Amino acid sequence: MNSGGGAPVALPGGHPGGLGIGLGSRIRKSPYFEALVAHGLTHLTVYNHMYMPGSFGDPDAEYEALVERVSLWDVACERQVEVVGPDAFRLVQYVSARDMAGCPVGRARYAPMCDHSGVLINDPIVMCLAEDRYWISIADSDVLLWCQAVAAERGLDCRVFEPDVSPLAVQGPRSDDVVADLLGEWVRDLPFFGFVEASLDGIPFVLCRSGWSGQGGFELFLTDGSRGVDLWERVWDAGEPYGIHPGGPTLNERIESDLFSYRADCGALATPLEVGLARFLSLDRDDDFIGKAALLAERERGPARRLVKVLLSGARLTATSEHPWPAWVPGDSGDSGGESCGEVRVAVWSPRHGSNMGLALVSSQLAGGPFVTVTPEGEELVATHVAFFGE
Repeated sequence: MNSGGGAPVALPGGHPGGLGIGLGSRIRKSPYFEALVAHGLTHLTVYNHMYMPGSFGDPDAEYEALVERVSLWDVACERQVEVVGPDAFRLVQYVSARDMAGCPVGRARYAPMCDHSGVLINDPIVMCLAEDRYWISIADSDVLLWCQAVAAERGLDCRVFEPDVSPLAVQGPRSDDVVADLLGEWVRDLPFFGFVEASLDGIPFVLCRSGWSGQGGFELFLTDGSRGVDLWERVWDAGEPYGIHPGGPTLNERIESDLFSYRADCGALATPLEVGLARFLSLDRDDDFIGKAALLAERERGPARRLVKVLLSGARLTATSEHPWPAWVPGDSGDSGGESCGEVRVAVWSPRHGSNMGLALVSSQLAGGPFVTVTPEGEELVATHVAFFGE
């Protein structure tokens, strides 16, 4: 609980006793927070030491808006690590397992980051703002401290800090229409992971064709935190003719769309080869980077585990999973005395498949086959293999 006190906000999952989370000063609010409350925010989580909206009370309506119309998300918790100076590229290149050489100004690349043992520590988007200036748009971990330490230890001539940047995402099949109405028809030609500086009624931001959904859209990287509510309301007004709905990253849609979630899908000790990110690694490039030797050795012997997408039997799950569930391959008798094979990391109802769906991190020797898992309520579910994640 937050020792800062404040009004409680309900947590998902039907916790007994009305368990809530206190809103205080220790965990930061985004520039859009007051707009979220005004638009009916009901559930929160914490991400990068910030409150992140979880739901506005109707997950089914939020999913429908995302896949059929347009959804507006506060993703300010997607913090930026800014690297600027003569050695900015050297630092970004050394901490990235993907080769950033040749990435032009105004474009971004998905670039996993590892520690020296090849363990994934973040899977950011790296944005090249200038030849000597980058934003590392991070997932949930303290990569700012990591990059600051690496830069200092290597004596690199660059500044590493968190800028005043707070993304707002417009996602869904009508997102192009909304943003075109705001800024002009030119936005339709912006390529994926392309970005430009823009403004709206004096509100400054960087517009990028990106977002954590498979439905297409944009992120508006607000660069003046005092204008958050203004930007939210301008986008909301433009989206009303298209049925805009408040929401946030949606577990079922992102699993359906094969989007990886660092820590949720893998814990703290997985490698990018285990979780299906091999195509985003530049293991054969000439220069060194953190984790390269370990990843080359792992590629040679093969990863110990694999992240797999599965369908799960049973009645519709009424809430998302809060903890990993044990997974095993039953013995000859079909009981739970079989061989442990890993764990189901996340599970949720999938409207697209009309079934429960999950991601499981399981032994490579047993990956690809069926297995059994058990919910916290003791219900055994059969998992049927759909695909190796990332393939």
